[in-house]
Amino acid sequence: MKVFNKLALMFVFVASSAVVGVNAQTITGEVSNVVLEKEVQSKILRLPYYEVFDFISFRIDGDTVILDGKVRNATNRREAEAAVKRIAGVEKVQNNIEILNVGGFDDRIRQDLYLSLARTGSLSRYLWTVNPSMRLVVDRGHVTLEGYVANEGDLNLANIAARTVPGVFSVTNNLKVDSKRAG
Repeated sequence: MKVFNKLALMFVFVASSAVVGVNAQTITGEVSNVVLEKEVQSKILRLPYYEVFDFISFRIDGDTVILDGKVRNATNRREAEAAVKRIAGVEKVQNNIEILNVGGFDDRIRQDLYLSLARTGSLSRYLWTVNPSMRLVVDRGHVTLEGYVANEGDLNLANIAARTVPGVFSVTNNLKVDSKRAG
C-alpha cells in the first residue's frame, strides 16, 4: 500500500510539473509577443521620414511581421521593412505597405486638411508632436483618419473638420478613443 501511495504521489507531482511548464511557456510566449509588438512599434515611429501623412500598421503571426498601411514615399516603405527585419525574433517580414500617389491634387488636400484640423478646437494637439497620434492619409481625394484621440468629442470634431475640406470625395474615420495614446 505504501508503494502504491508513493507511486500515486510521484505521478501527481510529475503531472502538475508538466502543467506548470506548459502554462509558463504560454505566459512567456505572450510576454515575448508584447515585447515584440513594442519593438516593432518603436522601429516604425523612429523612421526618419515618417510623418503625419503616413500610416503604418502591423500584425504579428508567429515569427512573421505583416506590415500594412499607406505612405507618401518609397523610402518609408523600404525603411520600415528593413528596420523590422533587424529585430531579434523576426524571421520574415511581409510588406503590404502601399505608396500613395504624389501630385498636386492630393498634396493640396493634405495641406488644407492639416490646416482645417489644426485650426479646429483642440485638435491641433494631435498633429504637432514628433510622432502625432492622428494620421491623415489622402489617396486620390479620399481621406482616412487613423490613430488615437482623447475623447469622443474630438473624434467627431475631426470627422466634421475633414469633411469640410474642398476637393475631398469621402472621409473614413478610423480614429480610436484612447486618452493614454492620444497626443
